Amino acid sequence: MTGYLRDIWQLRYFWTALVRNDLRNRYRRSIIGIGWSLLHPIAMTVVLCMVFKQLYHQNLREYAPYVLSGLTYWGFISAVVMQGCQCFFQGEHYIQQQPAPLAIYPLRTTLGAGFHFVLGLGVAIALVWCFMGFGNLPALVYLVPTLALLFVVGWSLAACTGLSNVLFQDSQHLFEVLMQILFYLTPIFWHVDSMPPRFRQVAMLNPFAVLLDLVRKPLLEGQCPSWSSVLFGAAIGAVTVVAASLALKRFEKRIVFYL
Repeated sequence: MTGYLRDIWQLRYFWTALVRNDLRNRYRRSIIGIGWSLLHPIAMTVVLCMVFKQLYHQNLREYAPYVLSGLTYWGFISAVVMQGCQCFFQGEHYIQQQPAPLAIYPLRTTLGAGFHFVLGLGVAIALVWCFMGFGNLPALVYLVPTLALLFVVGWSLAACTGLSNVLFQDSQHLFEVLMQILFYLTPIFWHVDSMPPRFRQVAMLNPFAVLLDLVRKPLLEGQCPSWSSVLFGAAIGAVTVVAASLALKRFEKRIVFYL
């Protein structure tokens, strides 16, 4: 594993160039540019706040940062899963031409999605400061290990979904349906405390809900995440890394025959 990661680092100029090209191509000839990546979560936050403020009498100053942080987080998870399905097809020519570590291509996807996630998270932090003050400043340091964990989980998910889609190309459509279901099962715009006790227990078994709690706890409440959430999040990261490592090890030299 150490040697494999060293090989990836030695090729850092290659995969960073791929990420830069992806960002340039995405916003080429665009007037707003990167602002488009922020427009969707902000617009959805406005719509959801308007609807749920009327239906459930939510406190707008607390609910708007809650929704925006959830949508920003889900945008990252959805991007690494759905764009990860195409990561090896996007790198098909490079895979056929040079024997680079296969993990470079899901890494490319994860870095692109992570770039937009950090931008959205910055807007969410600014919204919290605007509505709720600067009480969360000391706790923001806990976001650093959380972001590292999300990066590892996202990289692993992109590798797994990419390999799955290469072997079985209907996987992308299955993941699309699954992510839509998980969106409503994850507390993006609803509060866990507002659910019935039985549903609340089931909802907290959702690994994406646990990872989201690691983001929201320091951001919205200015507190350190609970040890149970930290341990659960670490377990999620370990499981995804092991799954991705085993999958890459098995298909590292054979994937070129499936492309």
